[in-house]
Amino acid sequence: MRAVRGWLGAWSLAAVVLAGCGGSDDNGFSPSVATVAGTYNASKFTAGTINLLSLGATVHVVLNPDGTTTGHLSVPDVLGTGPIDADLAGTWTLSGSTVTFSPNDPNSIIGDADFTAAQNSLEGDGTFEGTTLHLALAKTG
Repeated sequence: MRAVRGWLGAWSLAAVVLAGCGGSDDNGFSPSVATVAGTYNASKFTAGTINLLSLGATVHVVLNPDGTTTGHLSVPDVLGTGPIDADLAGTWTLSGSTVTFSPNDPNSIIGDADFTAAQNSLEGDGTFEGTTLHLALAKTG
């Protein structure tokens, strides 16, 4: 768990830098709670060149308009840090184009991480023990 918490800080810092200042994206999309709320599934989840989705990792999260979340995250033990199985129930906030998740489960690797909102997607990058992680979530509903 200590390694996971250490990774959260690095993930958060990298995502904040990548998220920028908010506003609309190149396609004119201006995120709002109404346009960002919805159901998301991982469309890309990598650790360096390792495709975590092809090895069985899953991320499913629902961002409700009232600021609450439900969902689940599962990552097999492919990095030697042990498997991760986390409930994503908690809350989410939107500031500009930055989405921040605050799951109740301290084992969630997306807790306290920031993602950039674009039309029908959320995306964030980070580093875990020298390995670059990338998580893209596609809106499905």
